[in-house]
Amino acid sequence: MRHNFEKRSLRAGLSLVAALLLVAACGGSKAPQTTSDAPATASPAPSTDVSAAAAAAPSAASSQVPAGSPPLGGRTGELVNPDAATMVFLYYDLAGIPPPIDNWVEEDTRVKYIPAIDKAAKRVEVKAELESGIASVRNVGNLRLSVGANLSDYDPSYGEFTVRALAPSSVIEFPALGQKVSVKFANGRTAQIWKMPPADAQQIRDKIGSSGYAGSVSMDVALRITGVQPAPGGGTITTEVLEYELREDRSGAKLGRVEVAR
Repeated sequence: MRHNFEKRSLRAGLSLVAALLLVAACGGSKAPQTTSDAPATASPAPSTDVSAAAAAAPSAASSQVPAGSPPLGGRTGELVNPDAATMVFLYYDLAGIPPPIDNWVEEDTRVKYIPAIDKAAKRVEVKAELESGIASVRNVGNLRLSVGANLSDYDPSYGEFTVRALAPSSVIEFPALGQKVSVKFANGRTAQIWKMPPADAQQIRDKIGSSGYAGSVSMDVALRITGVQPAPGGGTITTEVLEYELREDRSGAKLGRVEVAR
């Protein structure tokens, strides 16, 4: 009988130990909550994971235009037949590149070729002129230029003239201040086409006469600036042709006006 009692006591003891182990196991599966001021400890994520994530998914700022580049869409000013120096000022302003004003001052003939005693005062004068010119182009987003049209003869198979001065490969250059700025036409393939029926084309040909096409027709062209591409010694201003008006050079007779489809 004593033997049975000992066996029952042993079984009860084992059951109690098992129950305690089960409770401990259940309690250990819960996430610990920090209730004291001591910081909770956790395994830190490797720093290389953060770098890899940043490289795989660039931030919004990295995919946008750099802060130094002004937005072209908000520029409403217009230059009409600007000189080459003004176009150089405009290029630097569009590109967001600080212009080398001090170099321009030193290379200006009014400073370069005068006695040393007069240079300081002349530097101030020339620099003020340059800074005023740069400030004047701050809001410019449009150009209006008078140039030779380089008009082709009429092509009856396509029913059109070609204004070769507006071709995608055409460039208008503005050299000044030791720089050369070029203007190109992003929509030149469309803008260069001047379509009309054969009867109207014949009237145009009669106005131009026998003097030829390339050197006898000029145009006033309206351009909207769409971009800028920096390059050593100058850069390129990209534009969109909005409209142009053609005229015969000798008489000034208007030949036609073209609004470019967009």
